[in-house]
Amino acid sequence: MWTEVDEAPALATYSLLPIIRKFAGGTGITIETADISLAGRILANFGEGLTAAQRVPDWLTQLGELAKRPEANIVKLPNISASVPQLKAAIRELQAHGYQVPDYPENPTSAAEGAIKTRYAKVLGSAVNPVLREGNSDRRAARAVKEYAKKHPHRMGRWTPDSKAHVATMSRGDFAANEKSVTVREATTVRIEFVDKNGTVTVLKDKIALKAGEVIDGTFMSSTALVSFLEAQIADAKKQGVLFSIHLKATMMKVSDPIIFGYAVRTFFRDVFDKHAAVFKEIGVDPTNGLGELYA
Repeated sequence: MWTEVDEAPALATYSLLPIIRKFAGGTGITIETADISLAGRILANFGEGLTAAQRVPDWLTQLGELAKRPEANIVKLPNISASVPQLKAAIRELQAHGYQVPDYPENPTSAAEGAIKTRYAKVLGSAVNPVLREGNSDRRAARAVKEYAKKHPHRMGRWTPDSKAHVATMSRGDFAANEKSVTVREATTVRIEFVDKNGTVTVLKDKIALKAGEVIDGTFMSSTALVSFLEAQIADAKKQGVLFSIHLKATMMKVSDPIIFGYAVRTFFRDVFDKHAAVFKEIGVDPTNGLGELYA
C-alpha cells in the first residue's frame, strides 16, 4: 500500500509511484494507494453529508488493521500534522468544491457542536502515526546515508567550549515538577475534573475504565511559572546576544503545546499584544495558532 498525502510528498508521488509500479510489475507485486491526506481524512469522518459519489473509504482505519498483519507492506509518506488553521483552510476548500462538511467549532455552544469538534479531533494533529505504528515500523537510515554523513559532517557538527548556545528548562511549576502517579489495586473507573478559582467543578472526561494494576498518571503546568520562565529566558538571550528559540510539537501534542506556544508568542510580543489588545479581541486573534494568526 502506498499512502496518498499532502504537499511535497503528494507531488513526488506523481513522478515516483509510476516508476516503482513499473519496476514492481515484473515481479507480480501490485501497489495500491490509500488516501490519508487531510482532505481525505475529513471526508472519511463526515460522510453523512456527502453524495454517494463524494464519499471515500476510511483508509486510515483500514491501514491500521492492515498494519497488524505480518505480510503487510505500507509505504507511508510524510504527512502533515494538521493544525487548527490548516484544518479550517481544508474545510473551506472542500466546501467551496461542493462537499457538505461542517465548520470546525473552536468553542462549541451545543452538544451537537461538541460532537463535531470531537470527530474533528481524529483528524487534527499527527492522527496517522499512532495508527500505522501498530505495525513494525522501520525508520532506520540507509547505510549509504550514514556513510555520506560521516564523510561530509555538518559544519556545526563540532561543538566548541566557547559557544554561548545552551538549552534552558523550567525548574519549577512544569509538568515534571507536578507529576503524580498512582497504581490502582482493583478495577475501577475515574474521571477528570477541572476546578476553577471559585470552586466550580467541570467534568472534562467521565468513566475512564482502569484495570487492576494499571498506572494512572496526571500533571499540570502553572501558567504563572511558564510566563516567568519565558520572560527570564528572553531577557537572558538578549543579554548574551544569542537567538531565542522555542520548539514545540504543537500539532502532534495538540492539547497542551498550542497553549504553551500561545503563552510564548504573547510573552515575546507582549508590547504588541498590550498595545493592540482591544483590536486583537475584536478580530479574534488567538496566539495559540501562532504568529501567523496576526498576519492572517
